[in-house]
Formats: sequence, C-alpha cells, structure tokens
Amino acid sequence: MYNDLERFISFTEIDEFSKYQRLQSNLYPSSSWGYSLLELCCYHGAVDCFKLLRTKFKSEITEACLRFSFLGGNAEIMSECLKYQKPDYKCMEYAIISHNIDFVTFLMNEYNIKIVLDYCAKYNNLEAFLVYFDQTNDFNNCVFYSLIFNIPSLLEYFLSHGANINGKEYGKTALHIAARHNSKETVEFLISHDANINEKNKYGQTALHKAAENNSKETVEFLISHDANINEKNKYGQTALHKAAENNSKETAEVLISHDANINEKDKYGRTALHYAVMSNSKEIVEHLILHGANINEKDKNRKTALHIATEYNSKETAEVLISHGANINEKDKYGKTTLHLATEYKSKETTEVLISHGANINEKR
Repeated sequence: MYNDLERFISFTEIDEFSKYQRLQSNLYPSSSWGYSLLELCCYHGAVDCFKLLRTKFKSEITEACLRFSFLGGNAEIMSECLKYQKPDYKCMEYAIISHNIDFVTFLMNEYNIKIVLDYCAKYNNLEAFLVYFDQTNDFNNCVFYSLIFNIPSLLEYFLSHGANINGKEYGKTALHIAARHNSKETVEFLISHDANINEKNKYGQTALHKAAENNSKETVEFLISHDANINEKNKYGQTALHKAAENNSKETAEVLISHDANINEKDKYGRTALHYAVMSNSKEIVEHLILHGANINEKDKNRKTALHIATEYNSKETAEVLISHGANINEKDKYGKTTLHLATEYKSKETTEVLISHGANINEKR
C-alpha cells in the first residue's frame, strides 16, 4: 500500500511466502476470488514492489492488473500492463472513479473507449462529463446527467441549445431526477421553464413520488406549492404518502399530511400508508399517521391490518404503538389467521410476547 520496498523484500524472504498467494478483502472490488500481490501493487500504485514481483518472481500481468492500474494512478505501471493486456470498459470506469482526466482521454483517444455518462454521474466526475459533451455535443442526454451535478447554469446552457425539458431518458424526465436528488434550485428552474410537474415515469411516478420516497422535504414543499397533484397514483396505486411511509421519509410524510394528502388512500393491494409505515418499521410515521386520522384497523386485499404486518415483520415497538391506539388484536385475515397466529408462524418471539401480554386469545382457532 505504501510502496515500502525494503519491508516488501523482507516479506518475500520469509518461509511462508508464496508468489501465488491471493488476498481476499471487502476493501477491493469483486474480491470473492481474491487478488494476487501484483494486482494489489497495481491497485495501490506501488511501482517499486510491482517491479520486484516482475523481475524476481515473473508475476503475471493479468486483466485485473491493467484495470487496477487506472485506479492506482501510476503511469509507469499502466504502461507496462498495456504491453500485455488490452483495455476495456472497466478501465474507463476505474479512470472515471479515480478522477484522472488524463487516463480518461487516453482511453478515449487511443482505444476509442467511450465515456459512460452513468459512471460520470455515479462517481460525480464533472470533468469527464464535460469531455464527453465536448466530443459528442449530445445535448439531450447531457441535460439529464447535468442534473446530478446540481449546477443550474449548466442545465440552462443545455436547454438554451434545444434540449427538450420534458424529454425522457429511461422513462424519467429531468424533473424526476432533480426531485429524487433534492436539487431544489434545479427543480425551481425546471418548473419556471414549463417542465410538466405531473409528468409520469414508466412506473407511473411523478416528481412528487420521487421526492417523497427520497425524503426530499424542500422539494416536496416546492412541488406542492406549484400545484403538484398530492394524491396522484403510480401504476401500483401508490400516492406520494405511500412512498414516504414505505421509505421511512418522516419529514416528507409530515409535509404531505399537513397539505391534506389522503391519509387512508389505498393502493392496488388495498394497503394504506399505515400498512407501509409498519412494513418499514417507521414508528414515528405510524404515530403521526394515527394522530392525523389513519384507520388503525383498515384491511388490505388479504384482510390484513397494520398489526398483522407488524407481527410478520417482528416490529415489536410498532406493534405496541398500534395496540396502545386500539388496534384489534384478535382480528383475522383472509386465511383466518390472527396476529398471534402470524407471530408464531414467522417466529416473531418479541412480538408474540407483546400480543399475549395484551390479551391475544392464545386458543383462537383458524
């Protein structure tokens, strides 16, 4: 790791040393089979140790060596590896991860390996993104990925050159992406330039759904203030409140409820936001929903109440909250099972104890 040649030489001289040994560690990508010492030298840019393994032990330069050289950042190691291996898309990914623009342009110019915009976004590499645009003038794709960097002036530039503000990439509009990342300034800019606030992606989700599931509170408030349909449903019948409850987005759930989101709205499976809050063990959201009128004994299409679900997930604290607010402890589902039946079936020991202590009928039959 530190390219300490003296210590490395001493290590190679111990009796237990083998030039074939491999190291497995979660520190390294895809390490299930482990990596050779030479591959690790490439990863860490340890050029002196790399040279020793090559000259003294004739260690083989593998595909992983070349790929890792783009992470390690040592040009001398990379040049040697290129004599034996041909670079591929993974090398480009690692060059983008390392934020070494020289490596990125080298792969692009010398080997015609394309910059992948997904990688630029995933690893927040603005420089590689701009190189891609300079080479391609791909306004319509770049407008989507520019949102990840949250630079409104960059977005404005793409739109001013004809990029479609309501265009879609993989079913998403620019507004969906900005809402997901809580990029409030960008959301404001898009809305002010006539982005369709209720446009749906391929799953039927609006920007409000995306903001809610990612707990983007400020964005949710802004979208609602600009007439986003608060009770719009996706293809599964879920509203933004369902998504907030499902993803434990407490602050967002509170905002939606304060703006009169339908608290007992059901999805295509008959589940309310309360069912979803219990599934995600969101005790605080459960309490907030109940406080604002959620029907505590509402049943889904399998006739399960929120308490049935709490027992299945062994959500002891959530079960206690539901019971304390009057949940029917002996209610039966579609298959005649009470909460105690389910708690036993799912081996929910803690919840079983809570149910019995609150009067669950231990002899109830299905």
